[in-house]
Amino acid sequence: MASSPEDPVLERYFKGHKAAITSVDFSPNGKQLATGSWDTFLMLWSLRPQARAFRYVGHKDVVTSLQFSPLGNLLASASRDRTIRLWIPDKRGKSSEFKAHTAPVRSVDFSADGQFLATASEDKSIKVWNMYRQRFLYSLYRHTHWVRCAKFSPDGRLIVSCSEDKTIKIWDTTSKQCVNNFSDFVGFANFVAFNPNGTCIASAGSDHTVKIWDIRVNKLLQHYQVHSGGVNCVSFHPSGNYLITASSDGTLKILDLLEGRLIYTLQGHTGPVFTVSFSKGGELFTSGGADAQVLLWRTNFDELNYKDVSKRNLKRLHFDSPPHLLDIYPRTPHPHEERTETVEINPKLDVIDLQTSTPPVVDILSFDSTTDEQPFLPKSVRNRERILPVLWPCDKPTQTTETTVRTLPDKGEEICGYFLNPSLMASECSPTVLKKKTEDRSDLPSESQRSIPLAVTDALEHIMEQLNVLTQTVSILEQRLTLTEDKLKDCLENQQKLFNAIQQKI
Repeated sequence: MASSPEDPVLERYFKGHKAAITSVDFSPNGKQLATGSWDTFLMLWSLRPQARAFRYVGHKDVVTSLQFSPLGNLLASASRDRTIRLWIPDKRGKSSEFKAHTAPVRSVDFSADGQFLATASEDKSIKVWNMYRQRFLYSLYRHTHWVRCAKFSPDGRLIVSCSEDKTIKIWDTTSKQCVNNFSDFVGFANFVAFNPNGTCIASAGSDHTVKIWDIRVNKLLQHYQVHSGGVNCVSFHPSGNYLITASSDGTLKILDLLEGRLIYTLQGHTGPVFTVSFSKGGELFTSGGADAQVLLWRTNFDELNYKDVSKRNLKRLHFDSPPHLLDIYPRTPHPHEERTETVEINPKLDVIDLQTSTPPVVDILSFDSTTDEQPFLPKSVRNRERILPVLWPCDKPTQTTETTVRTLPDKGEEICGYFLNPSLMASECSPTVLKKKTEDRSDLPSESQRSIPLAVTDALEHIMEQLNVLTQTVSILEQRLTLTEDKLKDCLENQQKLFNAIQQKI
């Protein structure tokens, strides 16, 4: 079908990351866009043309997930380096780091009131943290394999999680118990999300499917088989009427959940698409993938008046009607196949003058050290970072040269002013020490390090873990051998004493 004015269009794309995009999120006010990448960096983009972008440097491995807090005053990020970071999303980019899990962290999610943060990890657990008191609250353990995603319900009473153990679990945040379990024996879910009214959950399947589950009656409500590759992410439109999906087949799909059908196929990326997200108002959505590009789309179809459709569907409470999201009593699950009348949009063919956003980028380095087993840095040493007010062209690799030091403020605003407790860093505040630190930073990976495939990284980590186990085992054996030798030495000495005593008596 030919496109119409109500069809979504690609407005801009942002270039700045050097590797695949893993996560995207709009700020609540819709003025900024945050992105995370395999290149270990977060980037904060302004939707105003040619406004400065900020690159946040702190994580030491792939950034797997990020999300703005409901008020937009915090940005949480998860990483394969096993840590969570909380950033202040501004030009200073202050951050605090805490060790959240014993394995790579796969997702972060704020509750709707911003009071809690849920994290999911490959250590098979979900952990919940109190943001106001900045402390760990509790863990949820029932999954038997890596947990890929955990999300709060809109009212905060429930948490949904998905794991490579091929289950989706619903948790009660009050009782801390698993209250529901959806099993899928074909594939596992890469991503899960609640719909805006909290009655249903959508799952993005490794088996190429998208499924909608009604948690009120614990049934599979809709089952879409529209992708030819694994589905990596889904995002509900704020109205709850639409769902957008991102897949390794290189496409985005928009599903009309009221009609139960696929309405758009978007082909803007070259390679797998890993993440997608609607803006808070639903007028925009953004996507990112293996091509290291962030695409910004305008919805347009959101302008259609679906209030009458919603009212009509709210009255559909009998079994004779086909199953829809707004049914309270859905019938048996039914698959939804891709239809020929869906609109395919390929901006590379349809759009000639596509606006490319390549704004100047400010690099912001975080100098705080990893805490021990405490969830957050103490207030006195939290947020140790320094802004480097140097504009880097985003097509050049990040560098820390002597010019970085020369551009630091000379008077009235020394580098120590950016730390909460300058006295703790007094010996490190000279430009000479700063230059040495920035030049010798080990947490800035080289281009070759960033290009290591994820599978190789996983294999190397597994080998390292096994080597650590072997090292510990050898150490224990050495200790036991030493104890045995000591005991044998004591036995021989006692035997010699007894022998001497007997000789004297004779």
